[in-house]
Amino acid sequence: MRISVFAAGAVGRISCSFMSAADSELAIEVEQLHKWFGKVHALRGVDFSVPRGTVLGMLGPNGAGKTTAVRVLTTLLRPESGRARIDGYDVVHDAAAVRRCIGLAGQSTAIQIELTGRENLEIMGRLNHMDRPLIKQRSEELLERFDLVDAADRVAKTYSGGMQRRLDLAASIIGEPSVLFLDEPTTGLDPNGRLGMWEILRELVARGATLLLTTQYLDEADELADTIIVVDHGQVIASGTADQLKDRVGGDVLEFSVPDRNLMDAALRAIAGITDASPQVDGETRRVTVSAGGKGSQMLVEAVRRLDAAGVETVGLSLRRPSLDDVFLAVTGHAAEIDEDGATSRRRDRRTPAPAKEG
Repeated sequence: MRISVFAAGAVGRISCSFMSAADSELAIEVEQLHKWFGKVHALRGVDFSVPRGTVLGMLGPNGAGKTTAVRVLTTLLRPESGRARIDGYDVVHDAAAVRRCIGLAGQSTAIQIELTGRENLEIMGRLNHMDRPLIKQRSEELLERFDLVDAADRVAKTYSGGMQRRLDLAASIIGEPSVLFLDEPTTGLDPNGRLGMWEILRELVARGATLLLTTQYLDEADELADTIIVVDHGQVIASGTADQLKDRVGGDVLEFSVPDRNLMDAALRAIAGITDASPQVDGETRRVTVSAGGKGSQMLVEAVRRLDAAGVETVGLSLRRPSLDDVFLAVTGHAAEIDEDGATSRRRDRRTPAPAKEG
């Protein structure tokens, strides 16, 4: 899916690459966006903004509205009400101008599998009205950066899924858009591929690009995002830096696993009352996590004493700094899941609070 190139009315090469179309310091401005799909209220007054040259991480459970928001911001959907601007251009009234400024790598690859990797990049450059020498230069740079040089002259249908993903990501940035939307950008990449992509994204931001990324990888948002928003049921329910969001969990987190499933209830009874927070239990891994508040090591010692007295064997009993996964559990009541295109239903999460509470 390549909005800046294929959308009707997107004439000329991306003219606002790394430049502002307005005097505002904000590259993305979103005010009270609402979107309905029949009876489903997918976006319920979404508000956020993204300063130029920064990265916004958009996190949320399955069906939260992340992909719907991205589709509105990239002119693929029209909102029922509210306003959004990209580089100063209104996404409804100035859609053609918006498309000239943005790039989008969607959840599904949009490469032409009948073309070679090099041909895919070159045709994207031509559709962006780039000069031929620049197309060749950028294509070679991206083939090397995404480790596709050896496969450059093979048709893309012979590529593995990870290779196709890398090619799709390379095509999305060949025109160096000023605002780049990445919907689950590293899905399908191996660990080395993810690290390589992170490096490229950092370089783009260093050159002045603005990024909005949705991701299922909480460490990715932690690593890349300057600011993070948590979306649930079509609303922004939390925002801040990674550290600010982690602070909402309330100090360190006590964590342990119970190898014997039959002893889980005894374990929960043993730690009840040590803190006001409710323990979170992953039924599949039998891992228990609970906020230690400001008690820290005191709670750890007390937990060891109580669990031992109850005859509960544990594995990995320790204190750690809260993760973004803990943030999800704290603010939504369920863990993060992959956002599906247009999805409004949510799978039952394996990790639920005790007692379960629907967000």
